[in-house]
Amino acid sequence: MLSTRGLTKRYPAVTALDDLSLELEPGIIGLVGANGAGKSTLIKILVGLVPATSGSAELLGLDTERQGPEIRRLVGYMPEHDCLPLEVNATEFVAHMARMNGLPRAAARERTAETLRHVGLFEERYRDIRGYSTGMKQRVKLAQALVHDPKVLLLDEPTNGLDPAGRDEMLELIVRTGREFGISIIMATHLLGEIERVCEYLVLIDGGELRQSGPIGGFTQRTGTYAVEVDGDGAALAALLRRQSLESVEDGRLVLVRIRDEHTGDAIRDAVVDLGMGLVRLERRRQTLEDLFRERQGVRDDAVA
Repeated sequence: MLSTRGLTKRYPAVTALDDLSLELEPGIIGLVGANGAGKSTLIKILVGLVPATSGSAELLGLDTERQGPEIRRLVGYMPEHDCLPLEVNATEFVAHMARMNGLPRAAARERTAETLRHVGLFEERYRDIRGYSTGMKQRVKLAQALVHDPKVLLLDEPTNGLDPAGRDEMLELIVRTGREFGISIIMATHLLGEIERVCEYLVLIDGGELRQSGPIGGFTQRTGTYAVEVDGDGAALAALLRRQSLESVEDGRLVLVRIRDEHTGDAIRDAVVDLGMGLVRLERRRQTLEDLFRERQGVRDDAVA
């Protein structure tokens, strides 16, 4: 789906992309990195909005430098910044974008109605965009990217400005879009939790350079730790397990126990019984992307929110 070779973009004061070489197959892909890592620059190069300084990129087998118009007919782009005309309604704007992408007038109106229904704006489709909430505006941006039935969606910070409920709704909508329509998605975000919830594949960019890439499952393997939740005093359980030479620490409502051997689970169960507690949960913990990048990449907490 996507191939870059030595892709570099330099501005007078900064290098946004530095010798980026990448191969991606179709799917739902998370492009993650701190603000300023080069994610938006890569997306803009892919749709032909900015030229690369050197190197090359192909999207769907088309050269991004020479075949920009052809690429834009096959790709939907949802920009990060606020870019909507406020004086028109969603139907007018999305239908206009459909026409710009080559759909005849009647087909554009039909596709607009279908797309606005898909993104949850059908009942509000004739209201001026100036009266929309931030969440509704983000849905309009997604609708205009989707209306011409693209093969690939490029989403740049699609949850930008949304509250937690709005973020959840947008992420669910993105997943449904990819699965129901069979559209490949590249979603740029600085929020690792969003990548875990939505994406099948991860690309980590830092300082314009590729740091890691691969299937999400390869980054979030099971750890050598049990997470234990009890109906009782977790501190007392941790203390008892430590007396039995099991490394144990409290982590909020959980007690985290390092797995020593195949009998560790039995020792935890017996300790819970000895203390007269109820065992709510005992499971092998999974490493999150945030855990991984804190340990291996040194990514700052504020960079991954």
